[in-house]
Amino acid sequence: MTTDSQDTGAHPRFAEALDTLGLTELRTRIRRFPDATRTAAEAAAAIGCELSEICKSLVFAADGVPVVVLMDGASRVDVELVRRELGAEKVTRAKADVVRETTGYAIGGVPPFGHRTRTRVLADRSLLDHAVVWAAAGTPYTVFPMAPDALIAQAGATPVDVREQSA
Repeated sequence: MTTDSQDTGAHPRFAEALDTLGLTELRTRIRRFPDATRTAAEAAAAIGCELSEICKSLVFAADGVPVVVLMDGASRVDVELVRRELGAEKVTRAKADVVRETTGYAIGGVPPFGHRTRTRVLADRSLLDHAVVWAAAGTPYTVFPMAPDALIAQAGATPVDVREQSA
């Protein structure tokens, strides 16, 4: 049975994706905040977790084709490593309209799965360093917790090493 997304505050598309994927129990674990948590740092502060326990869903364009990269909140994506991983000529950050068109969500609220279109997803292995990670539930005001291996599986993501290394 599908329930109204208002019970969780999750984006309706994401709530529907949870139902479709058989993850309805996650609805009860979604946290809604009064203020937007558009950045990983804002989300970590609101949740009370480590910055690296946040799962960012970032959209890039590889030779013009959107690709989602899941990255821990304390790290940055090395676009050169993404380019090599995909065998692309050029990888750039996707513009806001491409993010919304591809995923169905606005920047700051993109969840790791439940996107509008079938998009290739890469997940940095750093996410696996945690028992639980927190990801956006379709809005800048909502997050949900999930074991990173389950999250990567639900996203259909390929585990990769695309984290920018500290100098």
